[in-house]
Amino acid sequence: MKLYYSPGACSLSPFIALHEAGIAFEPVLASTKSHKLQDGTDYYGINPLGYVPLLELDDGTRLREGPAIVQYIADQAPLKNLAPAAGTLQRYRLQEWLTFIGTEVHKGFSPLFNPSMPEEAKTIAKERLKARFAWIDKEIEGKDYLMGEHFTVADGYLFTVTNWAKPLAFDLTPYPHLRAWHARVGARPAVQEAMKAESAGK
Repeated sequence: MKLYYSPGACSLSPFIALHEAGIAFEPVLASTKSHKLQDGTDYYGINPLGYVPLLELDDGTRLREGPAIVQYIADQAPLKNLAPAAGTLQRYRLQEWLTFIGTEVHKGFSPLFNPSMPEEAKTIAKERLKARFAWIDKEIEGKDYLMGEHFTVADGYLFTVTNWAKPLAFDLTPYPHLRAWHARVGARPAVQEAMKAESAGK
């Protein structure tokens, strides 16, 4: 399978999931600026939406949207416990986390990346993010990972978007449990491998 990605983007999340699952894949660099592959191929011809990640299966089937992609990856390696079994309440708890991260944290950072966004709008976005991170900080107190003792694809997704705090000068100091969790996830061998492999594409 192929993973279309761009360093620094949310595609690090499925990069992590694939490394955690131990699944062989071909990483394909897709620039989010030029929307072209390294060989000059127009990425819009692969994903009309133009963004990453996109997972292409061996039969040519393409799957978009990070939360869907990482659940697919998790289900290919069930013994890795990257996602609870389909149909269980815990699986819906995982989807609850993935949805929250996507809509409340991932998209919460979007205004901060936009150079044309007025400073007033960025301030509003930061205040909303602070509230979301404060909630997460309480939720993970006393836990190793978001779902408890097992690392899941939700951890990989939140780790990815939380990494944006530093380059955007968003202060995580007020959230000790979140920072401890972030360090714990970042120390995982598969996460280290994924970050190294992804950054090699810069």
